[in-house]
Amino acid sequence: MPKIIVSDTSCLILLHKLGRIEILKSLFGTITITQMIVEEFGNPLPEFIKVENPKDENYQRILETFVDVGEASAIALALEKSDCLLILDDLKGRKEAKQLKLNYTGTVGILIAAKEKGILNSITKIFDEIKKTDFRISAKLIDEAIKRCNE
Repeated sequence: MPKIIVSDTSCLILLHKLGRIEILKSLFGTITITQMIVEEFGNPLPEFIKVENPKDENYQRILETFVDVGEASAIALALEKSDCLLILDDLKGRKEAKQLKLNYTGTVGILIAAKEKGILNSITKIFDEIKKTDFRISAKLIDEAIKRCNE
């Protein structure tokens, strides 16, 4: 498992809405986010989330020309860390992370990992809950995740 887990806002918001943010603690212990992501999240932080900002603000500003401010801060921080997993869902952000050769996953990947480790009993049930929110996941991705989890 990577030493440092950096998360963008979308995963935090969704898991908070579902009342399941503790999944992150169960999987990783500690999650690191930037102050920008704290502001985007807008809710009190659980004790297992720590805040750290990237040291290179110039690189973050460059990234902001490609992706939103929160994603730019998360990507910039991830770039400064060795052995890091970046959690982000936005397609532009994921493309940038791939181009920068960062290790990344999204919320669906987190849910699959939670199911595989026995933290979740049913990923199908979680997707049913997600469909009641404004979080967008393609039907194809949901089907692939359910199939991967043998449900």
